[in-house]
Amino acid sequence: MKRVLLFVATNLAVLLLLSAVARLFGVDQYIQAQGGSFVGLLVFAALFGMGGAFISLALSKRMAIWQTGAQVIAQPQSEAERWLLATVAEHARTAGIGMPAVAVYDGPEMNAFATGMSRDHALVAVSTGLLQSMDREQVRAVLGHEIGHVANGDMVTLALIQGVLNTFVIVAARVVGQVVDSWLSGGRERQNGGIGIGYFVSVMVLELVFGLVASMIVMAFSRWREFRADAAGARLAGRGAMISALERLSATYGESTLPKTIAAFGISGHPAHGLRRLFMSHPPLEERIAALRAVA
Repeated sequence: MKRVLLFVATNLAVLLLLSAVARLFGVDQYIQAQGGSFVGLLVFAALFGMGGAFISLALSKRMAIWQTGAQVIAQPQSEAERWLLATVAEHARTAGIGMPAVAVYDGPEMNAFATGMSRDHALVAVSTGLLQSMDREQVRAVLGHEIGHVANGDMVTLALIQGVLNTFVIVAARVVGQVVDSWLSGGRERQNGGIGIGYFVSVMVLELVFGLVASMIVMAFSRWREFRADAAGARLAGRGAMISALERLSATYGESTLPKTIAAFGISGHPAHGLRRLFMSHPPLEERIAALRAVA
């Protein structure tokens, strides 16, 4: 709950900051002179930028279960399910979080993910391929990794960053779009305070460009949080077990049946080279293994 309140408070702080900067540099006066309202633009950006990120976060558990067909274990039907619940409960107690819902989804690849709106109401899911292909020490490490994501509040933080960047993209694209449109019209006021084609084209192009930059920032944070989750898995299950699990994952690196909307929450992502590395949600497995081995 504290992280959700932080999410809301940070979003409000961003709006106040943008408003203050706009007033300081005369942006709001310029927009008003063009027949618009900077406050209205901020409200629009907040609703579609931050609001969209918050709604996605709130629905993340249900959407993940629906998209993967995961079966939440309410009453364990086998010794394996009892062990799975007991292991997650042990990790959750050690990490100081509430017991997450535990689910298994049908997937041939070795994968797992965690999502949810708060530390005490999360979901941890593992694929059938992971349970069949890893030994229990390796599975313990993977579960520790996912509990690390929950304990670190990574889902809320990722949504917060995405919401803030969405707001900047929406505001910046429209402010620059109005400047471009004014320049194309030679600084003349349009009839009835209207805007020209230059505005619409500029906004479309700038949202694409700024959106790509925003995606790179979000993915950079996503890669960094994987190192933190690996460290959490090492603390909870042992460094050797975490390294062994990552090495086992490398056997099928790049194969995944997770939907794109939750692929970033999986324990491993797709390999990429060149500029595409900037849009990777996960660091290469060899870098993650090297980081764990470098810890004294």
